[in-house]
Amino acid sequence: MLDSLTIGRRIRQLRTERGLTLDSLGAALGRAASQVSVIENGKRELKLGELQRLARILGVSLDDLLSPEAPSKRAALEIALERAQRGPLYASLPLPALPVRKSLSDEAIETILALHDELQRLHRERAATPEEARRVNTELRSAMRRRNNYFAELEATATGLLAAVGHQGGPLSQRIASDLATHLGFSLHYVPDLPTSTRSVTDLKNGRIYLPVGKGDDGDARTTLLQALASHVLGSAEPRDYADFLRQRVETNYLAAAILVPERSAVDFLQSAKHKRELSVEDLRDAFAVSYETAAHRFTNLSTEHLGIPVHFLKVHESGTISKAYENDSVLFPTDALGAVEGQLVCRNWSARRVFDIDDRFSPYHQYTDKPVGTYWCTSRIQSTARGAFSVSVGTPFAHVKWFRGRDTANRAVSTCPDEGCCRRPPTELAERWEHQSFPSARLNSSLLAAMPTGVFPGVDSTEVYEFLDAHAPRG
Repeated sequence: MLDSLTIGRRIRQLRTERGLTLDSLGAALGRAASQVSVIENGKRELKLGELQRLARILGVSLDDLLSPEAPSKRAALEIALERAQRGPLYASLPLPALPVRKSLSDEAIETILALHDELQRLHRERAATPEEARRVNTELRSAMRRRNNYFAELEATATGLLAAVGHQGGPLSQRIASDLATHLGFSLHYVPDLPTSTRSVTDLKNGRIYLPVGKGDDGDARTTLLQALASHVLGSAEPRDYADFLRQRVETNYLAAAILVPERSAVDFLQSAKHKRELSVEDLRDAFAVSYETAAHRFTNLSTEHLGIPVHFLKVHESGTISKAYENDSVLFPTDALGAVEGQLVCRNWSARRVFDIDDRFSPYHQYTDKPVGTYWCTSRIQSTARGAFSVSVGTPFAHVKWFRGRDTANRAVSTCPDEGCCRRPPTELAERWEHQSFPSARLNSSLLAAMPTGVFPGVDSTEVYEFLDAHAPRG
């Protein structure tokens, strides 16, 4: 591949050294001076015959003319600046083209290139690869484990907000949630045209929160509103990188759940249930009128801190892959080489997979599983979403199951994963019949091959959001 920029700069230097003008070189080459300028600026590739004629006119060999090295330090700087301006990053910036003139010093060009390199570095960090996303997820999950998934400062913030609107306990009504928005200076607007890449849009300029008509992602309209308010209360700014984005998401989700299921009321409820040996995620769900997943999350927030019970949480797609996971009870989740859990396949013998085989989806499914690190009890439920069915599971080591309803289940399984002989290798008889006799067409998830969505808020179309805000902003 010929480097048009380097060749062009070499032609310019050789022409200047020989005292030739653009007109005179053009005349010798049989081209207009403007065409020679285009060549010297590296904006046109030359054919072999043209290169040979130029080499003869300038008195150099063809090899010398095609040398990949820049003819001088100054030429190297100019070439680097031209390449930067022709790249996608510079094109995405609202900057005019910068002509490379003699009056532009070497120091100025070096400074511009250093700034461009720093922008590229920041862009690479923000546009996280799947590997980077998994690494960040692993670090975040480790930090959550160290504090038993309990955030005292967020619990205190939730308590203060609820007191400000006079909430006395029990389920949080939609009216109280709306009162909280008013208290924080926002009006609510339910619209049918919310950008598809968003859950809500907050107009900080006009004090408005735009929400979708109907229920939120988890079937609860309050959750979406409270997550938007939580972002404001926590002072969330544009995330610096993907790690900052994930941290903000965890904190806003936690605060929203702590408002829906207040700590003091929930702890009183759970301690009473523990005393009766009747702990149940379903009862927590019903007592505070929240989704099963929200109740399961809140149970993991409070169980270790207030009840002394270590737990694990799993949300698993019907395909068997982990969507969300948390543990502080030493259960061994499947992980990749980076220690990441999300996207890994759960053992077929765990309750998170076995629950999909149960016909009764109205009742919780309980199971004991003998695992390499000990026996665990787990309760699982199925929830249907637009993205398919998911199981939501909460489990604990055998020593703590005495506090839970469902401990008398007869369901039991053995898991030796990550040993492949547990469930990933087909039974011998089945393999003998079908090995080398089948060829499935895999349903490949395109996200496996793609980088994480780019943008300040990953996956959000900023243009779509700004157009939406412009269309809905108050006039006058």
